[in-house]
Amino acid sequence: MAIAPGLPHDRLGRPLRDLRISVTDRCNFRCSYCMPKEVFTKDYPYLPHSDLLTFEEISRLARAFATLGVRKIRLTGGEPLLRKNIEALIEQLADIRTLEGQPLELTLTTNGTLLARKAAALKAAGLRRATISLDALDDAIFRQMNDVDHPVASVLEGINAARAVGLGPLKINMVVKRGVNDHEILPMARHFQREGLTLRFIEYMDVGATNGWRMDEVLPSTEVLGRLQRAAGDGLLPTLAPLERAAPGETAERWAYADGSAEVGFISSVTHAFCGDCNRARLSTEGQLYLCLFAHQGHDLRGLLRAGASDQDIAAAIAGIWQQRADRYSELRASLPAESTAGARPRIEMSYIGG
Repeated sequence: MAIAPGLPHDRLGRPLRDLRISVTDRCNFRCSYCMPKEVFTKDYPYLPHSDLLTFEEISRLARAFATLGVRKIRLTGGEPLLRKNIEALIEQLADIRTLEGQPLELTLTTNGTLLARKAAALKAAGLRRATISLDALDDAIFRQMNDVDHPVASVLEGINAARAVGLGPLKINMVVKRGVNDHEILPMARHFQREGLTLRFIEYMDVGATNGWRMDEVLPSTEVLGRLQRAAGDGLLPTLAPLERAAPGETAERWAYADGSAEVGFISSVTHAFCGDCNRARLSTEGQLYLCLFAHQGHDLRGLLRAGASDQDIAAAIAGIWQQRADRYSELRASLPAESTAGARPRIEMSYIGG
């Protein structure tokens, strides 16, 4: 594939470095903040298989993104491990090289329920690391939040399996909802500090239109950090010190325990926007390109593929879309007018394009 001279930057000067690919719109959980059971029923109209990008189509698009500067690909869902033979896709993506000639940073976000049985095959296919979503250690709270009565033990088993095969460094993501699981902050922190794994606290976000988001259920990251610092003062945790961001566009504010045992991270898109250096694009299961997690509409890349566009034309189309990007919803959230239910534009669901 020919590489166009120069790399695209959006209207705010942000490069394209990170691509998140949703491989399925299905999930085996019904978390209230993502796929609430009352909306995503057994009769919910999921995408037909013919609408999904094939693995070859995903790989072809990924190669085009790599020619434009993408260095990292994260596979998401829904729950990505529900996509049949996903190892075959990972093998194809692992063959792609960045402009610098290096393998892509290839990672995956999962709820961990299928990880114990799949970890070895994922690693062998070329997956470099995984992020596991886990909102509580208390089994009753976890079953309540996933709303399908799934036990926490299987997720912990998946985490152990991923560690055993070398899918690391692992990261654990905890979405915090005030009054629901915020009492699990300290147990989660203590457990994963002892395990030497990075735990990231994510503010409950206003993604999509089905999760009934309310600001009073958001626990700001500053409050979470304050709880950890108080626990450290009481001798329940090592003290924490701030770290530099790992790379431009990194979503998490990083802190490390003073004894070097582990890190914690804070993803604060509600109270502390990080739009300024956002370098992420998102590709939906059916080939729509979204430029923001809070987007109202996407750009059809599947149509280009299936109409016979050349690799060069596809790369040029992606570059043109990126160059028109000016999204910074989180920075503008507070100043935007409230949308009435009748007049609101449909916002894409997190389960459709991943987190």
